[in-house]
Amino acid sequence: MANLSRADVEHVAHLARLGLTEEELARLEGQLNHILDQYTILTTLDTEHIPPTAQTIELANILREDVVQPSLTADEALANAPERSGGHFVVPAILGGGEGGA
Repeated sequence: MANLSRADVEHVAHLARLGLTEEELARLEGQLNHILDQYTILTTLDTEHIPPTAQTIELANILREDVVQPSLTADEALANAPERSGGHFVVPAILGGGEGGA
């Protein structure tokens, strides 16, 4: 039987940068322990005669052919941009914290 404690769940949530409420932490603790319990049951199965499998279904290429098609001009693509500079979108800096970029 799995036994993740509340502290374990809080630690994982912290590492994942998840801001969870008390209710969400309680629900997640139960769900994670249930998943681990199910995995424990699977480990008891005899898989000695089952060959390793990477895929359970045949793989098929579902991608379309890469065909050159007409596209938007730079002016059309930037037409609704709140701010632009030349042929580029202007967005707020997220690294470096100040004016002028990183």
